Amino acid sequence: MPSDNLTRRTSTSLRRSVAVALSLAMLGVSSVAGAQTAKEQELEKRVAELEKMVQQLVAEKQAAPAPAAAPAAVAAAPAKPDPKAIQPGAILPNAAPGTSFVMTGFLKADALWTDTPDGEMSDSASGRFYYNPGEIPVGGLDEGVDFNAHAKQTRLNIGTDTVLASGDKVSTRFEFDFYGSSSGSQNVSNAYQPMVRHAYVTWREWLVGQTWTNFMDAGLLPETTDYIGPTDGTLFVRQTQVRYTKGGLSLSLENPQTTFTNYSSGAGGSSDDNSFPDMTARYQWKGAWGLFEVAGLARELKYETTGATAIDASSWSMAASVSGKYMIGKDDIRFSVSAGNLGRYAALNFTNDAVLASDGDFETIDGVIGWIGYRHLFSDKLRTNLFYAMGDYDNPSEYTGDESKISKSSQSWAINLFYSPLPKLDIGAEYRWAERELENGDDGSLGRLQLTTKYSF
Repeated sequence: MPSDNLTRRTSTSLRRSVAVALSLAMLGVSSVAGAQTAKEQELEKRVAELEKMVQQLVAEKQAAPAPAAAPAAVAAAPAKPDPKAIQPGAILPNAAPGTSFVMTGFLKADALWTDTPDGEMSDSASGRFYYNPGEIPVGGLDEGVDFNAHAKQTRLNIGTDTVLASGDKVSTRFEFDFYGSSSGSQNVSNAYQPMVRHAYVTWREWLVGQTWTNFMDAGLLPETTDYIGPTDGTLFVRQTQVRYTKGGLSLSLENPQTTFTNYSSGAGGSSDDNSFPDMTARYQWKGAWGLFEVAGLARELKYETTGATAIDASSWSMAASVSGKYMIGKDDIRFSVSAGNLGRYAALNFTNDAVLASDGDFETIDGVIGWIGYRHLFSDKLRTNLFYAMGDYDNPSEYTGDESKISKSSQSWAINLFYSPLPKLDIGAEYRWAERELENGDDGSLGRLQLTTKYSF
């Protein structure tokens, strides 16, 4: 046993030490004269005591329990298999290396009480779901207050960001809401199809695809429960374009379209006969004080037909806009004013671009629109917005004919209150009054209370 061997080695070492000590002592003694016998006796006594101590140490060592054997090596636990990945494959298997996925959006539910004392909107009118000044009834009878509720403004934005080896970034964005055509009645499903809002790619200074026209700045619009807000005075168009942006300057070539009113009938039409894209330019100055920007639009209006009564109408037109935001502490004042041949670019095509005269040519319709709004923060969770908007147009009455069918102007004001009890959760209430006037002087009004709940992610 290992313990017995250790005991024997220890005993042997002690005895050898004692023997060496005794030998040295004997040599020292033998060199002393024989008269030192008493000292020899004392030395022998000490040697006997040392031998006794050695025997006691050896006995105690043998009686001590043997040290515990070293534990056997514990077998290594088998390696646990790696847990299955939450995403077993790439989200974008066809994307370039370095591509990340982006998804944002919000859920929004609206409830609207609408009073139109001069007539009723049709059940399918878009004005039942958001404010559309061109659909305010005129010359009818009051039927009472209508209630509508929907979640059509719920929105989803998905896209990608790819960082290239050069450090540049290529981004794509695709956004849609549910203001598309109905795919189910309100009787049961309230189903509506998705509608494309934005679909574009950006790289360095370039943007290609569908998004807001460069002629407007959607980021300036005030916070509102409505889909748009100050619609009467707002430029509002999304279309496919090629845009170049450098610093505060942005230039674009955009998809054209011409809307017109037929001579003497008041009926409208639309043409896609344009030979050139719409051209826009915008410049923005920005600082801690806020921002200010100017924008311009130049475009061709064109309508062609063939046959015995062929029409070849065309005209070039222009429009301009100024807008901005001025900070007052945490509050701000926002505004926008636009003038010229606005047509389909303004107030959801409140009026057309031109009138098709009897000679088969175009007479453009000019107008002035604008809005101003004030935003006040009571606290980090409570805020309000007050805004006024208007639009007025110069329809050439000698060509339009039936003035009872031609919209001349509209105006509205609204005030709202938003409360955010939780991050990204907004609960709002808004009241709006609006009026639409025709070229013959007839008018109609609208009163609306709208409640909304919106959660962004």
